[in-house]
Amino acid sequence: MSLAMAFVLLFSTMSFSINMHYCGGNLVETAFFHKTKGCGMEMEKPENSDCSINKKNCCDEKQLIHDGQDEVQKSVDKISFEQKVFITSFVYSYYNLFIEENRRVFSFEEYKPPLVIRQIYKIDETYLI
Repeated sequence: MSLAMAFVLLFSTMSFSINMHYCGGNLVETAFFHKTKGCGMEMEKPENSDCSINKKNCCDEKQLIHDGQDEVQKSVDKISFEQKVFITSFVYSYYNLFIEENRRVFSFEEYKPPLVIRQIYKIDETYLI
């Protein structure tokens, strides 16, 4: 259980980026953690800004960034009183679920048997042969 919780903590705090290079609307390259190299068909910027032809670039770059959680509570000093009461009662009730009671309770231990006044088998005349 603790190993699973360590992996959850690791992956929830980890940041990563996915870079995608599209050429003509088709996905050409995908890269994790670094920039894509491209397909080699990117348009170059002209050296003279006076004489330029405006043409739409066929390549497109997209980047997905996942920022990990950086606010992890490291200590339990900030637990409120209600949370402490809940945790204590939960642990106590959960622990008591698994305690076996070996003592068998009989309700007739404290009482004496009744006195026999008449023998019923003689009255009803039922005898075992």
